[in-house]
Amino acid sequence: MSTETVSGEPLAVKAWVENRIVYLRLADQRIFGFPASRFRRLKEAPDDLLAKVQIEVNDFALRWEDLDEDITVPGVVAGRFQLPPEPDEVVNE
Repeated sequence: MSTETVSGEPLAVKAWVENRIVYLRLADQRIFGFPASRFRRLKEAPDDLLAKVQIEVNDFALRWEDLDEDITVPGVVAGRFQLPPEPDEVVNE
């Protein structure tokens, strides 16, 4: 696993899923999480398949082989999701 970034983009060194939230530990040691419901295939995936996330492409992408889903780390860190948040995910300030 790399501890550098590619062109300043964030890279993941670890990925895991808890309670349908996908978490990443980035190369700079930040922890980032996003709800699986923000991506079509992940939203519909059973928990056992959702948990099978792998880090690929030199730490630049997340891969779910059984779901045929690939998501870039810089994309999710930048907030680029396929779907809007679910009503219970919206935080009112």
